[in-house]
Order: sequence, then structure tokens, then C-alpha cells
Amino acid sequence: MRDFDDNEFPLAYLITLRTYGTWLHGDERGSMDRKNNVYGTSKIARNPGFQSSDAKQLKHPPVTLNARQRQVVEDAIREVCEHRPYVLRAINARTNHVHTVVTAMRDPEPVLDAFKAYATRKLRTTRVLSANVKPWGPTWQHRVSLEGKGCCKGD
Repeated sequence: MRDFDDNEFPLAYLITLRTYGTWLHGDERGSMDRKNNVYGTSKIARNPGFQSSDAKQLKHPPVTLNARQRQVVEDAIREVCEHRPYVLRAINARTNHVHTVVTAMRDPEPVLDAFKAYATRKLRTTRVLSANVKPWGPTWQHRVSLEGKGCCKGD
């Protein structure tokens, strides 16, 4: 058994897609942005003024996914992984976000982009989302390095 992991990429990434308008800056849960997104650092604190300002800038109402839309999104993400060299370890689409755990021998950003593009296209082609609705908000992916044998099915 090796004492170290010499792979360029972690065993898997946790990638989360947040739906449009459901978690604004200033929200009581805290938030992240391009400048405040380093693991272990403070989130943007609750700020009703900031949240109100963000809400006024929304182009359409927040998007929540119903049961049919959640299934379409999950199917689309599975499709990405069938057509690309990604291994989908877990997926759970919720009303306002989607969690995935995926193995990919590349940086997570292109994986995230593919998930959003396929899901958006499938939501529109199945006619469960209007063409003028933007389904995804700004998304920050989280890298999770899964260590050790048996951490993922098939290992």
C-alpha cells in the first residue's frame, strides 16, 4: 500500500449547483462571493440592506425546482457523466440546490459548467422551464478529497 497519493486530482469533488435567487448576499445563512470563497474563512455576514439590494437586481423571481424538474436535472447530470469520463458517485436534487459527488480527472469548473449546461438544456427541451428563465445562480463548487480505500463504490 502506498503511503501517499500522487494523483494530480482528488478522488472526487463535491459540486453544488444553487438555483437562481434562492441565496442572496446578506442572507442570514452567510454567503460567499468571488473574493470571499476560501475554505475555512469567514462568510459574508448577514446584512439585510445587501440582501435587499441583491433582491432588487433579480431579473425574474427565484427558481425553486418541483419534483419533475428535480428528476430532469438529475437525469441530465447522469447524461453528462455517461458521455464524458466522469464517475457520478452521488446526486441529490433539492428544491433550491443540487449536490453531486463526482470523480473527474480534471479541474472541477468544466464539470460544473457541463452540469449546468446539460441541466438547463434538458429543463427547456422537456418544457418544464421557460426559455427566458435562468435556472442557476452563482455557484461555488467545493473540492472534497476522499482519502483511502473503500471511500467510493467500486474501490
